[in-house]
Amino acid sequence: MDKKHVHTLRMPIRWGDMDAMGHVNNTVYFRYIEQARVAWLEAAGFLLENVKQGPVVINAHCTFLKQLKYPGEIEIRTFIGAPGRSSFETMQEIRRVDQPDVLCAEGGAKVVWIDYAEEKSVPLPEELRRLLSV
Repeated sequence: MDKKHVHTLRMPIRWGDMDAMGHVNNTVYFRYIEQARVAWLEAAGFLLENVKQGPVVINAHCTFLKQLKYPGEIEIRTFIGAPGRSSFETMQEIRRVDQPDVLCAEGGAKVVWIDYAEEKSVPLPEELRRLLSV
């Protein structure tokens, strides 16, 4: 799949992200990916508050490659695939800032643009479609 790098987000690993085993809990990786996706959409001008149409995740995945531990800072790179009629794929890579050559996790989501009131998919907005062209 062709993909295009669209955004990079840095954020700290928080103490509360860890579990009893002393590493970042697997569910938190999905929060990291979500935060990166939302930050990219907002940076691109798609505010996600008080809107009638917007994104819904219909499928999410993550492959855990290396443990993350507190303290530290991570970098999440967001990539996108070619758009469909009403959907697109996002892909993220998570690395520690102090180990940029080590991929700790990779994941992503299929995002569908919907009309919130009708709960039905709608065509992607033209400005988003232009942004997504790979």
